[in-house]
Amino acid sequence: MNYKNESIGTITSFNWKENGFEGQAGNKKFALTFYNERICRVQASLNDSFEHYPFSVILTPQKTGIDAREKDDRLELHSPHLSVEVQKSPMRITFKTKCGEILNADDPGFGISWLGHEVTNYKSLAQDEIFLGMGEKGGGLNRRGSSFDNWNSDAFGFNNDTDPLYMSTPFFIGVREGKPYGIFLDNTFKSHFNFGTSNNNRFSYFSAEAGDLNYYFIQGDTVAQVIQEYAKLTGTCELPPKWSLGFQQCRYSYYPDHEVYNIADTFRNKKIPADVIYLDIHYMKDYMAFTFDNERFPDPKALIEKLESQGFKVVVILDPGIATKPGYGTYDRGIEQDVFVKYPDGSRYEAGVWPGNSHFTDFTSEKGRDWWADELKFYTDLGLEGFWNDMNEPACWGQDIPNMIEFDYDGQQTSHKKARNVYGFQMVRATFEGARKQLGNKRPFTLTRSGFSGVQRYSAVWTGDNVAGDDHMLLGVRLVNSLGMAGVPIAGYDIGGFVGESGPALFARWLAVATFAPFFRVHSMVNVRDSEPWAYGEEVEEIARNYINLRYKLMPYIYSLAYEAHSNGLPLNRSLAVDYYNDHNIYGGSAQDEFTLGQWLLVCPTTSEQQYAKIYLPEGEWYHFFTDEKVQGGQHLVVETTMEDLPVYAKAGAIIPMQNTVQTTQEAADGTLRLHIYFSRQNSEQLYYEDDGSTYDFKEGHFYKRQIQLNGESNTLILSAREGKLGSAFQKLKVYLHGFEADYFEINGESVNYVMEDIRLIDPVTEFDPLPQREKRNYQIKALKTLETELKDTEIKIQWK
Repeated sequence: MNYKNESIGTITSFNWKENGFEGQAGNKKFALTFYNERICRVQASLNDSFEHYPFSVILTPQKTGIDAREKDDRLELHSPHLSVEVQKSPMRITFKTKCGEILNADDPGFGISWLGHEVTNYKSLAQDEIFLGMGEKGGGLNRRGSSFDNWNSDAFGFNNDTDPLYMSTPFFIGVREGKPYGIFLDNTFKSHFNFGTSNNNRFSYFSAEAGDLNYYFIQGDTVAQVIQEYAKLTGTCELPPKWSLGFQQCRYSYYPDHEVYNIADTFRNKKIPADVIYLDIHYMKDYMAFTFDNERFPDPKALIEKLESQGFKVVVILDPGIATKPGYGTYDRGIEQDVFVKYPDGSRYEAGVWPGNSHFTDFTSEKGRDWWADELKFYTDLGLEGFWNDMNEPACWGQDIPNMIEFDYDGQQTSHKKARNVYGFQMVRATFEGARKQLGNKRPFTLTRSGFSGVQRYSAVWTGDNVAGDDHMLLGVRLVNSLGMAGVPIAGYDIGGFVGESGPALFARWLAVATFAPFFRVHSMVNVRDSEPWAYGEEVEEIARNYINLRYKLMPYIYSLAYEAHSNGLPLNRSLAVDYYNDHNIYGGSAQDEFTLGQWLLVCPTTSEQQYAKIYLPEGEWYHFFTDEKVQGGQHLVVETTMEDLPVYAKAGAIIPMQNTVQTTQEAADGTLRLHIYFSRQNSEQLYYEDDGSTYDFKEGHFYKRQIQLNGESNTLILSAREGKLGSAFQKLKVYLHGFEADYFEINGESVNYVMEDIRLIDPVTEFDPLPQREKRNYQIKALKTLETELKDTEIKIQWK
């Protein structure tokens, strides 16, 4: 084996094929294949045939009009959006826009290279090149000058510099001279990405310790379009059940059953909305999957039914380790069906984890996934619809699984080195497919700690065992923003921190920030203080209720965004780099932590100890969400912050559907859809979507969908005619006109009177102490113009002058 760097050589032969070409460069096999007009796959191998990576990519090459040319020194492929030039000697690849501007190019000296089995692609670096994404990675928004490994790891108590973490998504977005592109390395061996660090910015590179070079180059006119093209490649999320977007309460652990009943009763008695209560590992008998402890939970079915009657779903934790205890049914059936991973000599791998010595299901095999899916019937027969997949890196005591352990890898028979990064991905796939099989027409909810690119097709993601602290609160926000840019649109973090104990101010601020996150869950570790919304005193309880109420008011908007994510892959939480990537201000300071919910609500996380915070508003006009104060964007602001105050802004042109407060997503609203419109001279639009929130009937057309368009030039707001077979859950439409100076309004050609109304989006906090400790905020929007009309299925056109 040659361990000296060996760069790919001169192209000695090639053959044109549909959508591209393949050939030999020296003794290396290569191929370039267009998958659509914006995506080109690059493969290079030491072997006579290319390796197959079956799990992430679901797109097959589309019939694409490619203009293929051979010139003396190069081969060229041109689509309507992307041009690829391949220099023949030595082989080097350059990607260009349709106008001939360079997007990305191989380093001229090294290009595609090997060191033994390790394959690397060195890329030239432009002076202003920016790198975004990579998913669950700490650090700053711009990855330039950083490097990362992809090797799924149990990273208990991680910090901003910990790498790798639990999840691997080897996909990044580059922006070169203002033009974005994406690269996804579909190789499941341990991989490494270097964005110009430790080499004086000579080059960037990505490598895998074995296997083929197998990457997909993506062209997009915007960062958002690159994300959408990547979603075509690896899939979008399932439309989640609506209850999974509500508030969720967890700890390690709630037991016995009367403690769970008490938690549920307290939420309802205190009128704090919530949808989900979790059961961590103490619900199981001796921590064994597919069991309930008979003493702690003597009647789990009755518990689940009681909570269901109160509007709660129960989610249970699932770990991959199966205790090696004869007589334990799951273990016996696993042995009988031969689904556990093995050493090369055929003996089953065994390691210690929560239930003691355990075997591990081979989720990379169809047989293993099918077996797990059948085992899941134990839970679904009890009425469970939510499943939390943990410890699935896989984790075990000692954290050092021998690399020789063998996995099926969909028939390829490979080692732990190739299978580890997809293990958690395939576990939650098995869980989702099992729940889907057992629940029939109901939508299950699955959550995972570990995964790989494509995991979004099966699961939401949370960012693992974080720590109580302001730095972790902000780190969690950045991780979720980055996961969104890596194709995982529904993600979140443990509010309040899992490790250690949060204080009142931190918990209040963390929960306020998380109100706008896709996955909204409090979770805390064993042997720490209680961490329910009422556990930090009366003042924090009110603040928590205010923000949780706001979450439920925003549910029509959030659910519409979840449908958009399902449709096109755009994340619910969007780093400012999604829409403002050419604004250099977003790559420094606190702007790196900021995000928008959809495209309209800007959230500026601030730490719990700050009395004043410096925030950044991107270009455009912005309305303070709680006061309607209008601020010009493109500038930094210093704002005062208090425990109950979070800087949130609605962009001019925003269209935000809301409802009244409910205690659970299963509770019917009051029948009035509240549509908040923020005046702008620009045109804007927002998709509005409803369905039953729990079944797959929407796939048969049982949904309610409208496009809402604001035209600032013609002074019109149009709700398109209803699409879909389902009627709306709302009968009336109330339009809140923020920033509108007009005094004359028409609805469908008929003059209507507006009504002035004072509103609050969050309530003031009570002064509990007779000696006030600080001045409380009393946010109110006064004299807001409102219009009311029947929510008809036909087009609704509102005009003003």
